[in-house]
Amino acid sequence: MINPRLYALSAMILAGAAMRLIPHPPNFTPIGAMALFGGAYFASKRLALAIPLLAMFLSDLYISAGYHALMPVVYSCFALTVGIGFWLRRKRTALRTGAAVLGVSILFFVVTNFAVWAAFDLYPKTGGGLVACYVAAIPYFGYTLAGNLMFTAIMFGSFALAEKKIPAIRSATGFVPSPA
Repeated sequence: MINPRLYALSAMILAGAAMRLIPHPPNFTPIGAMALFGGAYFASKRLALAIPLLAMFLSDLYISAGYHALMPVVYSCFALTVGIGFWLRRKRTALRTGAAVLGVSILFFVVTNFAVWAAFDLYPKTGGGLVACYVAAIPYFGYTLAGNLMFTAIMFGSFALAEKKIPAIRSATGFVPSPA
C-alpha cells in the first residue's frame, strides 16, 4: 500500500528538481529548499537524504549530461543541508527555518567558492586570490539566498497547508486511524 505522506513528500522534491529545468537566473534554484525540506519532513533519515539526492542527480543528468568537477563538493553541501533540515524537525518555526535558509546559503557560498578557487586556475592561489573569488561570487550568493528563501517558503508552506487539509499525510506513517 502506498504511504500518502511519503508520496506527497517525494512528489514535492521531484517537482523542485523539475524546476531546475526551467530557465532561471544563475543559482536561483530550489536545491537548498529541497534538501532542507527533505531533512525536516521525511520520517526516515535515509529517505530524507536519498530522495532529494536522487532527484538532484536525475536533474543533473539532464542539465549537465553527467559528471562535472565540482559535483562532489555540491553534493556534500547538499547532504549537509539535509542534516540542517534534521535540526528543523523538532520545531519548524519561521525564525528557525529562516536561520536554516541563511545558514545553508552561506555554507554553499563558502564551500563551493573555496572549491572553485582551489580546483581551477581562475584565481591566484593566494589569500588575495581567494578573496577575489569570493567577491566575484557575491551576485550569485544573492540569487542563491533569494531562491532558497522563496522555494523554502513554497515547499514548507504548501506542505503545512496540505497537512491541515489532508489527514492522510499528517502522520509519519501516512495513515490516520478512523474515529471509533
